[in-house]
Amino acid sequence: MKKPQSHSVPPRLVTLARTAKNTHRLSREELTELLSSPCAEELLAAAADDVRHAYVGDGVHLRGIIEFSNICRQNCMYCGLRRDNGKIERYRLTPEEILDLAKKAVGYGYKTVVMQSGEDAYFTMERLVPIVRAVKELGLAVTLSLGERSREEYRALKEAGADRYLLRLETTDSELYEAFDPGMSHERRKACLRDLKSLGYEVGTGTLVGLPGQSVESLAEDILFFQSIDADMIGIGPFIPNGDTPLADAAGGDFHLTRRMVSLLRLLLPEANIPATTAMETLERGAREIMLTSGCNVVMPNVTEGDARRNYALYPGKVCVADTPAHCRSCMEGRIASMGRYVATDAGFRRRGKAEEKHGNFS
Repeated sequence: MKKPQSHSVPPRLVTLARTAKNTHRLSREELTELLSSPCAEELLAAAADDVRHAYVGDGVHLRGIIEFSNICRQNCMYCGLRRDNGKIERYRLTPEEILDLAKKAVGYGYKTVVMQSGEDAYFTMERLVPIVRAVKELGLAVTLSLGERSREEYRALKEAGADRYLLRLETTDSELYEAFDPGMSHERRKACLRDLKSLGYEVGTGTLVGLPGQSVESLAEDILFFQSIDADMIGIGPFIPNGDTPLADAAGGDFHLTRRMVSLLRLLLPEANIPATTAMETLERGAREIMLTSGCNVVMPNVTEGDARRNYALYPGKVCVADTPAHCRSCMEGRIASMGRYVATDAGFRRRGKAEEKHGNFS
């Protein structure tokens, strides 16, 4: 990947990056200026890597994803799982298949599994709660990514043993959100995040970078919103057009803008868990290493097997679809070791209190 030139960075941008590193605060206008400045990319990445090292350490947390259903009631215009996509081969794993994958995840050495699906109405609480409870009994931290549910459902899943919940906001621009997520409410999405936080989950959210009509100012607002809700995990990925969706012919998201956003998130949310996403690796070979030196501290390899692994097709060209889960695990460990980092041996819960302890220690 050709890196942006970082020489001759204007002094003002150097000052802004230093301010972010030391205070973890920037205004909307300052964030917009940095996001809009390719020349600041390497500067931001280096600053974010320093903050990552100081606050969350050199361990990389591996979290195994189980994609247990690609059936979805929603019709998001950018997503390959959208309800009206008749070209995708639908599937739904049984409770026994899900538990078997979770047991294999334990065998691969994962400390966390991420149970992810489309918004599949088949999985009621009567079906989900026993599955979550059984997976939790394996000694794993359990992250769920199941879309919008009621507060009562979130409570039931938490009581069954769920520790974390991922619900990407995608954008803080409510008009953009409701244009590309027909029938959905931006306020409802934010209400779900509030419910999850108040119920004691570690809450993950994130942004899709490069949606048609999305502004850099909007991305700056996203960062400030995630800071305002004290998000525990933030997943940022570029928009990759899917040929089976209404946005098939749209331009894709920019790798470099996405990277700058990730670095700024680390600078403003120093304690958060931030994954090097699969979508970035899909755009650029070796992107996980690039992102792990730009503020990220999490990687989420896939432990789904067979046809299900192939058919969870959010976007085209997804990397590692043909690999086995065992290969993905060993490959990622080797790549991390080659960077001088290591696979963390704990479950990777957010480390709280570091911000106050470390505040102002950078020069």
